[in-house]
Amino acid sequence: MSAGCHGVGTEHRRATGTPRIALVGSPNSGKSSLFNGLTGLNAKTGNYPGVTVTRSVGTCRAEGHTVLIEDLPGSYSLAPISPDEQVAVDVLDGRLEGEDRPHALLAVVDATTLRRSLALVAEVLARGLPSCVVVTFTDELARRQGRLDIDAFAQALGVPVLAVIAHRGQGIDELRKQLAAWRDWPTPALAPPTEPGERDAWAESVLSFAAYRAPERHRATQRVDAVLLHPVWGTVVFFAVMALFFQTVFTLAAPLQDWVEAGFGWLSGLVDRHVDSPWLCGLLGDALLGGVGSVLVFVPQILLLFLLVALLEGVGYMSRAAFLMDRVMARAGLEGRAFVALLSSFACAIPGIMATRTLPSSRDRIATMMAAPLMTCSARLPVYVLLIGLLVDPSATVGPFGAQGLVMFGLYLLGAVSAMLAAWVFKKLGDRQGRVLPFSMEMPPYRLPAPRAVLLAMWSAARAFMRKCTTVILGTSIALWLLLNLPLHSAAQMRAAGVDTADPVAVTAYTVDHSYAAGLGRLVGPVFEPLGFDWRVNVGVLSAQSARETFVATLGQVAAAGDPEDPARALRAMTHSEGPHTGQKVFTPPVLAALLVYFAYALQCMATVAVIRRETGTWRWPVIAFAYLTGLAWLMAYAAKTVTGLLVG
Repeated sequence: MSAGCHGVGTEHRRATGTPRIALVGSPNSGKSSLFNGLTGLNAKTGNYPGVTVTRSVGTCRAEGHTVLIEDLPGSYSLAPISPDEQVAVDVLDGRLEGEDRPHALLAVVDATTLRRSLALVAEVLARGLPSCVVVTFTDELARRQGRLDIDAFAQALGVPVLAVIAHRGQGIDELRKQLAAWRDWPTPALAPPTEPGERDAWAESVLSFAAYRAPERHRATQRVDAVLLHPVWGTVVFFAVMALFFQTVFTLAAPLQDWVEAGFGWLSGLVDRHVDSPWLCGLLGDALLGGVGSVLVFVPQILLLFLLVALLEGVGYMSRAAFLMDRVMARAGLEGRAFVALLSSFACAIPGIMATRTLPSSRDRIATMMAAPLMTCSARLPVYVLLIGLLVDPSATVGPFGAQGLVMFGLYLLGAVSAMLAAWVFKKLGDRQGRVLPFSMEMPPYRLPAPRAVLLAMWSAARAFMRKCTTVILGTSIALWLLLNLPLHSAAQMRAAGVDTADPVAVTAYTVDHSYAAGLGRLVGPVFEPLGFDWRVNVGVLSAQSARETFVATLGQVAAAGDPEDPARALRAMTHSEGPHTGQKVFTPPVLAALLVYFAYALQCMATVAVIRRETGTWRWPVIAFAYLTGLAWLMAYAAKTVTGLLVG
């Protein structure tokens, strides 16, 4: 899964004269671990010129020289059937505008599936570029009673071959030395055949010469898969894993969140005591600490979320979940690869939408793009945690499980079910025949995740989240602070309105209630009044159109202005200041339920809208997505408010 929640990093520009070596390999071959081992934190992502397929390029120091390593999209073959695979082939053949062919190629193959991987090796060597073959998982091959003579394998192929165990760092130094000497890599005296029958015979002769013995079947994997891939028990385990997943996010991250929150409370107290200027004090205390700080409080949950996702992916469970859900996806007229794209949207809808490039059918891609924003992304997590904390007592339990974690799981399940239904509707509208293309996916054996890969995934997620907090959310928080404090009101105006100007809380309440933000919130009041939202909630909902987390920042500013020492208490005590509900609490159970459901459905991410536009090449689909999701959000929120009101009232 992708780590950043919104947008793609700056494209890594190739320095003049710096050799560029492309990594080619199939999914689950260890290619990404090898890329991380060679480049570490010196890798960046971007897009190829003229297309939307993501590229990953990193720098590697090899014997005092700098080499660019480019990680091409994973492919089982260089006969493309998807946009991702087509771009990989275009890069290798130098057909991509603005991009030269790589100087050399690294073909990555899994030793435990070497017979199948040799077809890709043959296609790589047929390109005629200097090439080196990297064999991964040789330790697992030996453990499962398999065998491969690396030297004989290199002799049979006619190119250098190295055995590398990337997640342990074994063989990385030797590979760096090889990278420094890429100009000396030979090309085979006779290129491998391209005709399938001849290529199979060539592969068998290579394996025979290299004394290759296929590994025994992974017995532990077989025993575990008998349960995890079972139509009934596998589904039960899947939902149990997901429930435990979200329970863990709440219970383990709560103490860390309390420490972060206490730290920002301490900083806010310092600002109040030592900053004399009211405007500077408000800017630092309300906009920065109250707004941005209220979002940064959720960094522990973000880190824990991506830690668990990386662990599930690294251990090999994600591919099982995709296989298990293929039956469900088929009912929606889609295939298992669509589930992989939707699963990627748990981190962020943007990588999920970009992952639809692996789908051969354009109709499947559109249907999956329209459904991806409904999957509960990490940007919703701060909003959910805040609102669930107001709705459900932390000590409440349902059996052995905490009620807060179960509500969170229910929201994720709601998003997933809604996404499936949306995909089914769009697939039916776009493809009357309802054809489902065949789906195949390799089931890798269960492995311990590479700690480096897990830490890099967490680091990427945290970096992307912090970047957003210091750009989009900071800018929005400052703009909101200005809207909440303008226009200026004189002391005489306040006294004339009956405000005690000696009471800072009363002055702040009058300023906020007569601000531009209040006017904006009241302007859209008729739209959200049936949902029970007051103008302060309306402002938060509007601000969340740029990024969902700014809803938390908005309420954080309002709460910090009312009670800088304990903003959470201020939110719980917040009451309506006008209208028929004057004096009643703002955040009642029906309103909180409506807010949770509204955020579960609404497309509140302009970056996602932009990516849909870029992927489809037209404004038609992003406009449709925004319109149907906003309308659906309002209707479902109204239903949630009505039902909750009946239950509690």
